[in-house]
Amino acid sequence: MMTDYSEFHDELRSVAGDLLAKDRAVDWPVLVDAGWVGLEVPEQFGGAGATFAETAVICEEIGRAASANSYLGSAVLAVGTLKALQPSDTRDQLLTDQASGAVRLAVAIESDFVPDAEGADRILIITDDGVAVCAPSVTAQPVLDDTRRLATVTAIDSAEVLRFEGDPAAAMRRLRDRAAVAVACDSLGISEAMLDATVGYAKVREQFGRPIGSFQAVKHACADMLVTVSVARQLVGAAVHAIADDRPDADVAAAMAKSYACGSAVDIAGKAMQLHGGIGYTWESGIHVYLKRAALNRSLFGSPAAHRKHIAQRYL
Repeated sequence: MMTDYSEFHDELRSVAGDLLAKDRAVDWPVLVDAGWVGLEVPEQFGGAGATFAETAVICEEIGRAASANSYLGSAVLAVGTLKALQPSDTRDQLLTDQASGAVRLAVAIESDFVPDAEGADRILIITDDGVAVCAPSVTAQPVLDDTRRLATVTAIDSAEVLRFEGDPAAAMRRLRDRAAVAVACDSLGISEAMLDATVGYAKVREQFGRPIGSFQAVKHACADMLVTVSVARQLVGAAVHAIADDRPDADVAAAMAKSYACGSAVDIAGKAMQLHGGIGYTWESGIHVYLKRAALNRSLFGSPAAHRKHIAQRYL
């Protein structure tokens, strides 16, 4: 049962928003100093001992700022993978180093598009037998979104294969669900940012002697965006709690959140570009940054169609 930490989450959201507003590109040392990289690391290894619910708050704010950083691959996925492993000296040391920021890790769930592998000290490669800890051979993969770094990874110098705690297939499924929900949180932040920007612009941009927000067509479009964001927020919130509680149906909640939040973020960013008029299509407006990020999020860790297919399996 999740405890209500809404007040703490609001404070964490405010602090994260202030930090990310200073610069779109956030380096690894900044994430370390903020304490985010060890947020879910148990206290005995120097971490904060928090849960995925707190990590989700950071992911949402990163999406809201369209921040370019390595938090997804080197913190969210890395800590989730390490905590899924059997205790060992290697695992415990990696958790300690993760909490302190001494090493930067990346996780290869799919070897062709690995988030934040460039510059990582070690790669955790998911295999059928467990997790191989390797020195990375990395080839950058150019993608539409300039705020993310993806790469193809080839394992070299495999130091050790660490075993999952419990059923390996179930552990790998939980890691994929965790990754999908983290990206859904990011997309929710994108949608919220685009809604806020569009409403703010509609209040001040005038046409025919009055703000464009007074026109019915613009009102309805903004209302539709708000409804879509509200639905996405409910689905993402349910998925975050399911992952944090390790519920048996977490895969279904994750699929619902990922398919809806990531698909709708593309639509909302596109609508925001339209409602900003001619300026929305300019490079200076910045809306293209959110649209590109939303488009990549839609494809990462399962497309909406793939996740909807997974949900449909329950009825076959």
